Order: sequence, then C-alpha cells, then structure tokens
Amino acid sequence: MSVTLTPPGPGLRLLVSLAAWTWQGSGPDGREIAHILITHTTALTDGSTAVTTEDRMRRLSACLGSLTGAREVIPELGPCLRLVGEHVLLHIPGASRRLRLPTRRPWTELVTRTGEAILLLGLDPLPQSADAARLDAYLDAALAADRLLFGRVQLPPSAMRADVCSTCGGSGTDPISGRACPDCSLHCRLEP
Repeated sequence: MSVTLTPPGPGLRLLVSLAAWTWQGSGPDGREIAHILITHTTALTDGSTAVTTEDRMRRLSACLGSLTGAREVIPELGPCLRLVGEHVLLHIPGASRRLRLPTRRPWTELVTRTGEAILLLGLDPLPQSADAARLDAYLDAALAADRLLFGRVQLPPSAMRADVCSTCGGSGTDPISGRACPDCSLHCRLEP
C-alpha cells in the first residue's frame, strides 16, 4: 500500500501576507504570455526572519505543486486560476480562501485566450507598494541569485470557452454570493 502525503494548505496569516503583481511579457519562444509574481510582504509579519520567510514561500510552493528554478523545466500546476467576473483568483490547494490577483483587462483577456499564466514565486520579501522600477530590480536580482520559483498555472477548460459565462462557469450562480449570477448570459440561464 502506498500513501501520498499532501502538504497542509497555507494558513490565512500567510495568505494575507502575500503581495502579487501581473503583467504581459514574452516567453522564451517569443509568444506573448501572462505573468504572475507572488512575494511575501514584510509589512504584515511579526518580525519574521529571512529564513522563515523563505520557508513559508517554499511551503506555498509545495502546496501549489512544487515549483522549480529558472534552469529547470517549468511544471504545469494545473487549473489554479479562476475567473470571477472581472477578477482573477489564484486557488492554492488546501487554503481556505483564494488569492485575488491585481489585473487589467488586456492581461485577463490574454489569460482567457491562452488559458494559462507563468507563476513566479519570490523567495525574498517585496512590499505590495513597490513601484515598477523596484519590481524590475527585484526580478533581476532574484533571477540572478536563483531566488525565483516557476510554475505554469491554468484556467479550467470550461473557462476558456466563449459561450460560457466567465463569472459562474455556466451554473447560473455567482460563486461568491451564491445568488443568481449578475453577469450571466441568457445562454447560461437556459443550460442545466
């Protein structure tokens, strides 16, 4: 008999201490791809050391499915992204809540079109208030020092279909409120 142990999901304390950024860029093959960066922000911690911050981020990586370094093959982490209206949420297995990603319409449209995004998990802290220049410097330094972990996250297959409401996935029920979906098309309301 073999037993597969699943790492415990991240606690709410870790989820609220995360910072996230999204942008469009080019992949190694030159095609346009959506990127997500998640770091630990020092603003909401209780004096954690760099080691505990890294440990927390590595545990988060394990929950997502063991992300890899930049020089390794980027693993597919499965359908972790969810479209809810105009919002994109990242589902972390075992977590009680989903992480809402900061997005703009072109980024969301790219994710909807391609069905995926590259997730970068930073092992060093960076506050959500970081501007574009500081974010670029962080990415350059983290990549050079091998302090980024990578994975490919995807939308569920039904989310990419144009004929299904991106908010409710065709169920007719808003997944957040449990009420009738306000963004639902007539098509979704007629389908069982």
